[in-house]
Amino acid sequence: MLGAPGAGKGTQAERLARALRIPKISTGDILREAVHTGTEIGRRAKAIMDRGELVSDEVIIGVVRERLAKPDAAGGFILDGFPRTVAQAAALDGLMNGHDPLIVVDIAVPEAELVRRLSSRRVCENCGANAEVDSDVDDAGRCLRCGGRLKQRDDDKESVILERLKIYRRDTEPLVDYYRTRPTFRAVNGAQPAERVAADLAAAIDAVATTGTNR
Repeated sequence: MLGAPGAGKGTQAERLARALRIPKISTGDILREAVHTGTEIGRRAKAIMDRGELVSDEVIIGVVRERLAKPDAAGGFILDGFPRTVAQAAALDGLMNGHDPLIVVDIAVPEAELVRRLSSRRVCENCGANAEVDSDVDDAGRCLRCGGRLKQRDDDKESVILERLKIYRRDTEPLVDYYRTRPTFRAVNGAQPAERVAADLAAAIDAVATTGTNR
């Protein structure tokens, strides 16, 4: 699942994973799991992160390879946050050999809407839930889930958001071009209510799955 920061891919990936009863696999989650379990690749990742360095494509690919080999991924999985680069995408193609076709969906949202969404997002200091200031807060400006106080994340300030989107366009948006010509690629309008996006996403995946096309 592809999409810029604020496109809603994490939310939609979780929703789809529940509906299909398959795991949602995010790079952050599997990195933490690999470090916690102390696998060889996890120890390498921890050493890199402890030095304050970015984890390389090689290590990220190794962590994903380990995760996809687990039994719960045998019936399918949803990737959120991987691949992030064309090199990672090429490696994923190799990992998918012998498996069902890789379905790629890009959740497309105009940049102005991404900035609006991210700058209006708040995080509950109590339960950690994300909240939109125009829909997920009570009259007192507190979290609807637990009543906790909401705060803005440092990386949700407009100047930081614009830099994050710049990095996305430079490093990750080329993935759309990498996948665009494949018969298993679909783009979904993410600038709609979440329910509509979810319906369009499910329809796009069903359309690819029923054609039986190869990647």
